Amino acid sequence: MAKNRGEANQLPSSVPQALPVLPLRNSVFFPHQVTQLSIGREGSIKVIEEALRDEGFVVIVAQIDGGIEGPTEKDIYWVGTLAKVLKMFTLADGTRSVLMQGLRRVQLLSVLHAEPYLRAVVRDMDVKKETGLEIDAMTANLKNQFRKAVELSPNLSDEQLSVVLSMEEPESVIDMIASMIPVTVAEKEEVLETANVRSRMEHLTVTLTKLLQKLELGSKIQSEVQDGINKSQREYYLREQLRAIKKELGEGDGNVELGDLRKRLDEAKLSDEARKVAEKEYSRLEQMNQASAEYTVSRTYLDWILDLPWGTGTEDTLDIGRAREALARDHYGLEKVKNRILEYLAVRKLKADMRGPILVFVGPPGVGKTSLGRSIAAALGRKFVRISLGGIHDEAEIRGHRRTYIGALPGRIIQGLKKAGSNNPVFMLDEIDKTGADFHGDPSSALLEVLDPEQNFSFSDHYLEIPFDLSKVMFIATANMIETVPPALRDRMEIIEIPSYIEDEKLHIATSFLIPKQVAEHGLRDDQIEFNDDALRGIIAGYTREAGVRNLERRIAAVTRGVAREVAEGRTEKAAVTKDALTKYLGQQKFFADAAERINCPGIAIGLAWTPVGGEILFVEATKMEGKGNLILTGQLGDVMKESAQAALSYIAANAQSLGVPPDFRSKFDIHIHVPAGGIPKDGPSAGVTMLTALTSLLTGRRVRNDLAMTGEITLRGAVLPIGGVKEKVLAAHRAGVSTILLPERNRMDLEEVPHGAMTGAHPLQFQFVKEMREVIDLALLSREESEEGKALAWEPAHTN
Repeated sequence: MAKNRGEANQLPSSVPQALPVLPLRNSVFFPHQVTQLSIGREGSIKVIEEALRDEGFVVIVAQIDGGIEGPTEKDIYWVGTLAKVLKMFTLADGTRSVLMQGLRRVQLLSVLHAEPYLRAVVRDMDVKKETGLEIDAMTANLKNQFRKAVELSPNLSDEQLSVVLSMEEPESVIDMIASMIPVTVAEKEEVLETANVRSRMEHLTVTLTKLLQKLELGSKIQSEVQDGINKSQREYYLREQLRAIKKELGEGDGNVELGDLRKRLDEAKLSDEARKVAEKEYSRLEQMNQASAEYTVSRTYLDWILDLPWGTGTEDTLDIGRAREALARDHYGLEKVKNRILEYLAVRKLKADMRGPILVFVGPPGVGKTSLGRSIAAALGRKFVRISLGGIHDEAEIRGHRRTYIGALPGRIIQGLKKAGSNNPVFMLDEIDKTGADFHGDPSSALLEVLDPEQNFSFSDHYLEIPFDLSKVMFIATANMIETVPPALRDRMEIIEIPSYIEDEKLHIATSFLIPKQVAEHGLRDDQIEFNDDALRGIIAGYTREAGVRNLERRIAAVTRGVAREVAEGRTEKAAVTKDALTKYLGQQKFFADAAERINCPGIAIGLAWTPVGGEILFVEATKMEGKGNLILTGQLGDVMKESAQAALSYIAANAQSLGVPPDFRSKFDIHIHVPAGGIPKDGPSAGVTMLTALTSLLTGRRVRNDLAMTGEITLRGAVLPIGGVKEKVLAAHRAGVSTILLPERNRMDLEEVPHGAMTGAHPLQFQFVKEMREVIDLALLSREESEEGKALAWEPAHTN
């Protein structure tokens, strides 16, 4: 069945309308082109034979896919070239070589049959001849572009350029260039199918421009590659000439760099295994070309081996009295830590080969953990190295990368030892509780070998792969909370807790350390500024509420800056900073001792909480409203804290009669428990006592004592269980101005860790130890008469403007 593509226009009488079709692989045949084609397919040979039996006319079309052996009408383009067979030769292998001449563009209208070869009805394409100045300019531009392409492309020759330049007709120039340039069949076919001469010129210009861009880019890349090769060859020849010149001068064939390495290797105090590896690496280095990438890798590895302090250490200062003075000069208090260091010095003095201790300082921020490490290094006369482990997720940060990786380096432990230049420094691992694990590995697991005295004498870094003795190193880790440190790692360290500072200690630290430091840093003299004790206590109580002294130092710095400005503006008299002057430099007071004022009605109690940044007081508020016994909990409470509230409510319901609570309160009221500071998540069992006290106060109408704070876990039977963080909780109560603390009986021994000043200072704390909730209620709740007398302090609605 024939496919109609339009009405057939009559060809000249010398050419039939139905012609044989010759499909061409991977090429497009253009008018005005004379070329020799190799014909091998049986169908193609029959096409040529048929044409020769007639007048020699054949239609040449391009195949869409050159890989198809027997193309049909679906596999060819329907615009081709009418050509005449000029001559045919038969070659030795049976293929035919045909000399063809392209005549003009034709379009296939319908295919008559596909076997034994394609025959189709064709017509001339309507091509109008165009002339004019613009056509001539475009023709000249095409010739110039083709000249550039011939200069850049190895596939085009000067003979082809001569043929194009000799042509005058625009159509001939277009077709000849299109037939010669190395572009895709689809791009050539688009040129063939464009009937309008101007459009065909524009299309070919775009195609030539793209080809030139590719050729220019390829030429640039080839030139750069060739320049690199020539440079490497030139360096090689120069290096060989330099070696020959040195040999003539009697300097030998080794270079200065290798000579320096040899000298360093001979003088280095390496271990036997390290020397064996270094000698082997040096021998490899001698055989390498310095221009190779492997030379740099090997040289860097050898530098690391030679730079490490294998046998170099510092002499310990074993004068215990001098060490005691140095520690006292740098830090106030912290007696437990200081005693531990002096004990180490004493044993080190008696036993020279003692292994270094592995300590971990645990405490809230700002209490001096990191600076204490520097003081210990100074007291021992050792080098100090600090690395921060906070946020590290990659095990390679500890053990290093293997040398097979590009840019590989040793881990931070080996890097720190190289920086110290000593094999026995004080090595501080800061924020050890903030490491994390992911797909890169677990850094805390890599630290197991580092912090184990039974293993670290042969620590192996992945980069070095040579055992290094870490047993002489004194490792000190710091953490805000020890619970997040993995148990296996925690077991390898000696835990020393550093408590929060009480007010008297902060006062002493400010007077002895912080004020002199800030006065000097702000360019003032001692005779220009003076802080009195009341002012410092005002800053501590009213502008900072922290476990450490960082914010205290910032506030002192703010006051010092204000005085420095006054001095710069002409003040001559000494600035006496008093409590009344604080608002001038620091603004309005930030914190108030309002604990007593907030306990102004039944249903409110003060609890104690522990956080990684120190202890805090915690208000628990309860209220009731008509309802059906629902329990509402707010304040970002965790699951454990919610369960404590449920347990407290169940205990009250079970003991309602003895507690003086209406037995039917659960069927009449909804109870709401809220813990203020709702933006901060809270959890843990130690608020159980506080919640039960607040609920009992609410349901009995008896107020809680406003000078009392409490902590402890409860059971359904009313037993009070011990809790943790006693020291930090007690110090938080001391900071808040609470006078009495209720603690579980089994926490009595924990008071030994509380600083003595908190119990004997200007505002000493009183402690009550309890075993059951009955005792808590008797101690915490005021009588009904006392509660009635305090109604004048009850909550009043706030006035709004």
